[in-house]
Amino acid sequence: MRFTSKAWILGSILLVLLFTLIVISLQFGAAEADSVIVWNIRAPRTIAAILVGVGLASAGVLLQGSLRNPLADPALVGVSAGAALGAVLGAAIGLPFNSLGVTSIAVVTSAIAMAIVVWVARSNGRVEVVTVLLAGIAVSAFGAAAMSIIISMSDLAGARSVTFWTTGSFSLSNWDGVNSMLPAILIGVILAFFLAPSLDLMALGDESAYASGVNVSRVRALALLAAVLLTAAGVAVVGVIAFLGLVVPHAIRLVVGPSHRQLLVLSAIGGAVILLLADTVARLAFSPTEIPVGSVMAIVGAPVFFFLLGRARNRQGGWA
Repeated sequence: MRFTSKAWILGSILLVLLFTLIVISLQFGAAEADSVIVWNIRAPRTIAAILVGVGLASAGVLLQGSLRNPLADPALVGVSAGAALGAVLGAAIGLPFNSLGVTSIAVVTSAIAMAIVVWVARSNGRVEVVTVLLAGIAVSAFGAAAMSIIISMSDLAGARSVTFWTTGSFSLSNWDGVNSMLPAILIGVILAFFLAPSLDLMALGDESAYASGVNVSRVRALALLAAVLLTAAGVAVVGVIAFLGLVVPHAIRLVVGPSHRQLLVLSAIGGAVILLLADTVARLAFSPTEIPVGSVMAIVGAPVFFFLLGRARNRQGGWA
């Protein structure tokens, strides 16, 4: 599908903003920062923010499209909590943070969490909006409790840093983390792009998609797998960051419409912009104290979630 003029304009604006934020992130205060600091600390942190933003925003598009749930977000449906639990578990058994081994375990536990939520929420062949959120809350609560126990009982080095990481932080990001998340995010993005036309047809309903030749079950499974890869790879490195996968796709959809290829490309760029901006604010707003970027996103995202929740309830005539 060809991109509309609105999509080209919005994409151009987002790319300019992204380039500007990259320069600010790398060069702010460069007078007192030598090239070693820029290369070893700022550069991997900036690239990590871009990759995680791409992953979480794209995962939000896939979850909303495959589950036909406007409120789906990796953190809200428990996928992020599953990934975070896997990362902490991997670190507890001796694997280094920001390693491919930790990321691999995070992918597995994230997939298990996703499977549990879909299984619980599925009723009469469809996944109910409210049940997905309730199941996601339960999975997230279990994941948070399990992480707390593991951190308390294990000999994790830098337990305070790990606890800070669980709230969503780029403070532990390095080149190893970038390398560990890159393969999964690339696979997830490519898979999402090829699934986009089928997701467009599924938006009309499963029966219409079947009539058009779409294998709905397979497409939904692959879309959820791609969402797991995109989420788990980022969470394993930077922890849980909520609402990005909810806010960005909705904002992009308001401008360019529901076409999933346009939505995926622009949401990926928009997610990178928003998360890099949030990390810059988290790092500089109360300097030298750094606040978790997950907290910044929660402050912005929570009001948007309440608004979207009310709109979804009104569209469905209320929930019993």
